[in-house]
Amino acid sequence: MVPQSLICLAAGMMLAAPAAASAVPDRSSIQPDQPPAMQFVQPSGGGVLEPESERDRLAIFAPTADPIRHRIDYEIWDWALKNIVLSMGPSTRQGARRVDPVLGTRVKQGPQSRYRLEGSLVLFNFLDKEVIASFTEYRQDLERVADTLDIAALPRNEQLAFWLNLHNVALLEQLVREWPLREPREVTVDGVPLDDATIATLRGIPVSLRDIRENIVFRHWRDPKVIYGFWRGEIGGPELQRFAFNGANVGSLLDLAAMDFVNSLRGTQKLGDRLEVATLYAEVAPFYFPDFEADLRAHLTEYAEPEVAEIVAATRLTRAAINEHDIADFSGGARPANYLFTSSSSGVQSSRVGEAGANLLAERQRKLQRLRSRGEPRGRVFFSNIVLPGDPPNKNAVE
Repeated sequence: MVPQSLICLAAGMMLAAPAAASAVPDRSSIQPDQPPAMQFVQPSGGGVLEPESERDRLAIFAPTADPIRHRIDYEIWDWALKNIVLSMGPSTRQGARRVDPVLGTRVKQGPQSRYRLEGSLVLFNFLDKEVIASFTEYRQDLERVADTLDIAALPRNEQLAFWLNLHNVALLEQLVREWPLREPREVTVDGVPLDDATIATLRGIPVSLRDIRENIVFRHWRDPKVIYGFWRGEIGGPELQRFAFNGANVGSLLDLAAMDFVNSLRGTQKLGDRLEVATLYAEVAPFYFPDFEADLRAHLTEYAEPEVAEIVAATRLTRAAINEHDIADFSGGARPANYLFTSSSSGVQSSRVGEAGANLLAERQRKLQRLRSRGEPRGRVFFSNIVLPGDPPNKNAVE
């Protein structure tokens, strides 16, 4: 029987507040059955250049050299994330066991990926129509911020936080509209693949998720840790964190996200004398890892904990082969069957949690207890960059 506290953990996480965003002056200044691996091919010319029309269309968002000292408040988005995202805790680098069918049936419920105990999961099944509408309202608020405030003139960290939050809000908005669904990459908007569809209009310019990632952030930020701030909706990608990015915490949160992903099975595995890595690294290689072997290994070493550092040192070749396209959803992309109820210790039943959800929470609890018994950390602590009066606007900026 699953403890009542575990069921309440999921059942109580709801978002019901209207969204708002404002700009204010800153006072504080391999798996064997997976598809064939992606083989990295070095681009000619040493990098990727967007078509000139794309560069010109988005030139208005290029960071300026003389930023103004403003910040954007993401308090509501931060509150929402804490209520709709379930962190699964640090990776133990052990794949989750196979999901068994519900007792008495052949039905498999909930997330079934071997990576389901890593990263984070969104509580899609608990989001009602009012909550779903609030995501659209919040995305529109962020658009209005961009219409009234020159994002490119903000300090670099403020700009980066804006793009990361807008990307993740807009993606979540689209996924909750389409849910239940199994794989985010199957979603289209008016017949256009989700990555390339217009998801926001900023200062009259249509912008897609790919625009934000590749044509704005990857183009203007040199530090590869920015890739971990973009949630892709997939259980095999970087996690959706339970904190909104802001100008003060973005550098620290990206470091934590990098550590989480690099040291997870989603990011790195060893197969013989070969280092298997997430296909994400091949996707961003033209921007950050032009010399794929050397550049990527240097990056991984920067964030690797002892076990992964040993794998990197002990392998000779690198292959981008790890991926998992299932949605990062507590319910596995489907509503729990309404005939499957879960009883808490007090006898309360919840069809929203479902038997599979209760089992997942129990798995998570056992994992955290194992970490506790071994004296290993069950979470990570971060300190936001400290900015003192008189410090330059770009102090601690993510370059």
